[in-house]
Amino acid sequence: MFDIFSSYSPHLIAFLAVVVFIAGCVRGFAGFGAGMIFMPMATSVMLPSTAAAAFLVIDGLVALPLIFRVLKLCNWSTVLPAVLGSVIFVQAGAWLLANLDVLPLRWFIFAIVAGLLLLLISGWRYRRKPTRPVSFGAGAVAGILGGVSQVSAPPIVAFWLSSAKEPAVVRANLIVFFPLASLGTFVAYALNGFFTLEVFHLLLMAVPVYALAIYLGSHGFSKADPRLYRKLAYGLIALAALTSMPALDPLFR
Repeated sequence: MFDIFSSYSPHLIAFLAVVVFIAGCVRGFAGFGAGMIFMPMATSVMLPSTAAAAFLVIDGLVALPLIFRVLKLCNWSTVLPAVLGSVIFVQAGAWLLANLDVLPLRWFIFAIVAGLLLLLISGWRYRRKPTRPVSFGAGAVAGILGGVSQVSAPPIVAFWLSSAKEPAVVRANLIVFFPLASLGTFVAYALNGFFTLEVFHLLLMAVPVYALAIYLGSHGFSKADPRLYRKLAYGLIALAALTSMPALDPLFR
């Protein structure tokens, strides 16, 4: 009989299910952060290209309904240029993932995420109204990181968090940005042959688990104190920085 989980052991499936559930709860609440949780954990037990391709499909399918709830809150003048930058530059990230060694890439991701977090903690804020070129640049950096690792959130989250926008608008921008930007990532991954049978096997478990988690997380946001949002966002960026460090891999094995 064909085993739908033949690519993974039962223990690995259980581990990944827990990771996917936690990532989905965070995604539903914050509008981002799932890749920051899933990718460092998943790449400690599987190929980065497999983990990235699987997460792209999981998040794209399950998080799509969230968009329709936030369309009126979204600031399109900054979101659309950021999406364009991401769609163009994700091709460069996917090329890096396909052609370079994994270890230098992961240290590169750590350096960028940690640098952005330190910038936010320092009190820096982008006080001006986001222009199209600046939004495009933030999206471009996010696209490169997304192509490499599916951890595209830190630069674009840091950019919008540094503005004076209320949490609901920041969350709406992020919820709309990621599915639109992922269209370019999907094409890049398909061209590089990342969608394998192992990816399909992982989706069979992950999609329903992620859907339940996003539902729970989104309902939690509607009842939460808005001040909690910014604190959670900073915490997630810190988590992304720590878990992306290759030196900490033994802790996740």
